[in-house]
Amino acid sequence: MCGFVGCLSSRPWALNNEIQEQVRAMNQSIIHRGPDDEGYFFDEYVNFGFRRLSIIDEEKGSQPLSYENERYWIIFNGEIYNYIELKAELMECGHTFSTDTDTEVILALYSRIKEETARKLRGMFAFVIWDKLEERLYGARDHFGIKPFFYCEQSNITYFASEKKSILTAIEDELDIHSFQHFLSFQYVPEPNTMTKSIKKLSPGHYFTQRPGERMNFFSYWEPQFKPANMENSKLIKEIQDTLKDSVNVHMRSDVPIGAFLSGGIDSSFIVSLAKEVNPKIKTFSVGFETKGYSEIDIAKETADHLDVENISYVISPEEFMNKLPKIIWHMDDPLADPAAVPLYFLAREARKHVKVALSGEGADELFGGYNIYREPQSLQAFTYMPSPIKALLKAASSRIPDGVRGKSLIERGVTPLNKRYIGNANIFNEKEKKHLLVQYLSNAENGKVTDLLYSNSFSYDDVTKMQYIDIQTWLKGDILLKADKMSMANSLEVRVPFLDKQVFSTASKLTSSQKIKDGQTKFLLREAAKGIVPQHVWHRKKLGFPVPIRHWLKNEMYDWAIQLINDSQTDSLFNKGEIYKLLAAHVCDERDNSRKLWSIFTFMIWHQIYIEKVYQFDTQKVSKERFTFVTS
Repeated sequence: MCGFVGCLSSRPWALNNEIQEQVRAMNQSIIHRGPDDEGYFFDEYVNFGFRRLSIIDEEKGSQPLSYENERYWIIFNGEIYNYIELKAELMECGHTFSTDTDTEVILALYSRIKEETARKLRGMFAFVIWDKLEERLYGARDHFGIKPFFYCEQSNITYFASEKKSILTAIEDELDIHSFQHFLSFQYVPEPNTMTKSIKKLSPGHYFTQRPGERMNFFSYWEPQFKPANMENSKLIKEIQDTLKDSVNVHMRSDVPIGAFLSGGIDSSFIVSLAKEVNPKIKTFSVGFETKGYSEIDIAKETADHLDVENISYVISPEEFMNKLPKIIWHMDDPLADPAAVPLYFLAREARKHVKVALSGEGADELFGGYNIYREPQSLQAFTYMPSPIKALLKAASSRIPDGVRGKSLIERGVTPLNKRYIGNANIFNEKEKKHLLVQYLSNAENGKVTDLLYSNSFSYDDVTKMQYIDIQTWLKGDILLKADKMSMANSLEVRVPFLDKQVFSTASKLTSSQKIKDGQTKFLLREAAKGIVPQHVWHRKKLGFPVPIRHWLKNEMYDWAIQLINDSQTDSLFNKGEIYKLLAAHVCDERDNSRKLWSIFTFMIWHQIYIEKVYQFDTQKVSKERFTFVTS
């Protein structure tokens, strides 16, 4: 796990010193991703920079790495879990190796099969390869988007990097108003866009090629496809167990100690239970809050005791939460209004004191049907038999029911087609609300512009599977994996996610809807597969996610901070601030829980202060100017 930066020129720059210094500055901005080592490669067209977190072959794994008499050069962030098997195949074909790294395996594979390389890899990855002989660039991102890949095409140069902030050290960019409007609904910026106009993300499951003076060409090498197989439960349960055991086993390949995150849920408990079979002394890590009902530390400790593994926990205070927030948002690159990102930062920080690598349970919900919202098609089933005229009458009637009245939401959802109501796991502001909130509302930036094509691609799926597909293509990469990468690497910790393995997905894709959601129970077959492996007390626990008490704090500890932030934020050209004050007042008076709406606004305001207003100045170690102090009431 590391970080890279680089650029490709449209014409030879003959080892231009100015460009080299620019790349060094870009690399300096991501020391947190690789504190162990740095490296550079410069030639006529390409400049590479690299920061290393040493995991595999600590002595010989430095990058940029070359192969075949320095014809091929690579910068690579991630881990390839089938590199041992691939290396054996390549050696049978006559390839030789000077290191024990997965990085060199990628280069050797590319020298043999070129663009087909990404398709053969099992793991998490983002990399760029330069072929000096053909003067050709090739880059790829893993199947699910576990590892980030940012790029920016300009008239005479293309930049690429593991983090957006690296590119922002080389160019000036401006707010993308369309991305801003999408963010307010999705709570993140849907890929491939970012919050600024010029910088984009390489899509998961894609690779690109580029020659000097030409544009980037993008190609898809993998697409998530669900293929329900109508297999017997017993056979699928065995396949789930075997595939997960294999995935955890290869995810634990490392030359440094590996730990694991442990919450009170079934996903992390399943991973830890399987990991213990590989390493009985594995350390586990948990965090929580002092607020009642917002900590899973006790459940995690009970699970750890049952499995006889060590558990290290940490309680986050509201003061710490607020004081670290600007630095956390700086690490995010773009605003992410998921409150769970903050405890994840502290969890990674505590884990890094003991290990360099940690296993985590991300992806189980998207693959196996774990979100409570996936039960909605069952609860709305009666509406599917209603004639359209009846639905129209109900829709008209519901519009006259005041917001918050019991039954109004059920009717509205029941008479609205899935593709018009579901944009993913988060739906913070709807279009009507954004029209009131924004100074400039853009009708061509409605949510459907993001999801319409996805629904078209998944038209043959049942509604539960459509929701999973939408989440894999939006929420998973835009929220779940974004915060996992940024919060772990902010603390120089590598996080590995065994559920998000292409072999595991192949098994999960075979499940029918009733094998995912049954009798109101989510992840039904995954839970069945976990029987006898995870402790019984977590087997049927309801999904809590990563509970954060912002609903309570905004009424008390955070209230003065929130008022100050609204007042000071230079976003009057974007927000009707009067609407924000109304949202806060209604929340404080318990008229309505507006915490997620307010958190989305406040997250963006802090991001705007960091990246647009330049209120904060960060280096890789600390905040050089504290803009706000924590106020208790």
